[in-house]
Amino acid sequence: MIQNRRVSADRALAELQSGMRVYIHPGCAEPEALVDAMMRRAPHVRGVEIMHLLTLGKAPYAEPQWAEHFRHRALFAGKNVRDAVNSGRADYVPVFLHEIPRLFRADLLPIDMALVQVSPPDEHGFCSFGVGVECTMAAAHSARTVVAQVNESMPRVHGDNFVHISDIDYLVEDHRPLVTLPRVVASELHEQIASHIAPLIEDGSTLQLGIGGIPDAVLHHLRDKQDLGIHSEMFSDGIMELVESGVITGRRKNIHPGKVVASFVLGSRELFDFIHDNPLIEFHPSDYVNDPYIIARHDRMVSINSAIQVDLTGQVCSDSMGYSIYSGFGGQVDFIRGAARSAGGKPILALPSTARKETISRIVPVLDEGAGVVTSRADVDWIVTEYGAVNLFGLSLRERAHALVSIAHPAFRDELTGHARRNGWW
Repeated sequence: MIQNRRVSADRALAELQSGMRVYIHPGCAEPEALVDAMMRRAPHVRGVEIMHLLTLGKAPYAEPQWAEHFRHRALFAGKNVRDAVNSGRADYVPVFLHEIPRLFRADLLPIDMALVQVSPPDEHGFCSFGVGVECTMAAAHSARTVVAQVNESMPRVHGDNFVHISDIDYLVEDHRPLVTLPRVVASELHEQIASHIAPLIEDGSTLQLGIGGIPDAVLHHLRDKQDLGIHSEMFSDGIMELVESGVITGRRKNIHPGKVVASFVLGSRELFDFIHDNPLIEFHPSDYVNDPYIIARHDRMVSINSAIQVDLTGQVCSDSMGYSIYSGFGGQVDFIRGAARSAGGKPILALPSTARKETISRIVPVLDEGAGVVTSRADVDWIVTEYGAVNLFGLSLRERAHALVSIAHPAFRDELTGHARRNGWW
């Protein structure tokens, strides 16, 4: 019976019909062989909706010439679909990451076909979702048809990260290398920001880190810490060194002690090899990892996230530049709210004070027209730039303005102060 499910990619994607909704496994797990086959099927279908989080591979279905055949629904807008979203060829859904699985399970966004990538089945018939389980498990459980690219390059990762072969309708063997994400080299600016974050992290803290120069720079500054833990929606290459040096042990974690818990990774082949069959690593779906209640159960939970703009009242825009969508909600609010409710927790938002070669301030009098508030001013605690760290929790609008001006770039402080004065905040 299982042999009947082993088919070519083209045979599996022959099941794709006009008007269907298709979910694609995101991140470094993108099943490129299945996407290629879907594009070969494209001339024969119309009005197919493609749905996914951030993917790192190509997204040809979002290109203008395929607009009649495919329309993308972005649950997080990455570089490969950003133009389609902002040109009106694709749709953007603002949604908290921990709530996305509910959209699938409750049939609010019913899925006709899920395209996933998994490790080869073990002796019990279980395949691992490998480098990312995030919302994919809910999608696979909810979809009418599941097509899996079975790839020996996919690591077998522990945790709630498996699907049984009996729950897969079509198995397509393709062993090409996984998509990887080059490691960002931390700049001097990132190091300056990290130097203000590191003192906020105590021994025994549990960390949530994003990706990029600032999180990696923070890790460089934690080499003298002890018994740090990880409970994070994702992590990248930077944590390997701290695990191997004994800084990250997870010994003091309240739940899953001794485990690095996440729902996906973005990184190098070296990172994929590190997580393969490693009992230290556990992946769990996003509705668990990103649940603010679960996050809050960790004492000394520290979340570190980024922002595009912060206004003088503390409102944070992280997903857009004016009306132009740049990314998505992701897990920022999930972890900010969870860390805020943690005993000794610290939600941190970190950003450079300027952009475009220091020509514009990222601490602004008011958010740009069209900019969306991802994190509300009542949710914000710590804001960090290269000029320092301030805690806005419990501060009035006047006190917030003073605090944020103090960590703005000096070239823009007079302008920010003038705005605050005109509003009675100075």
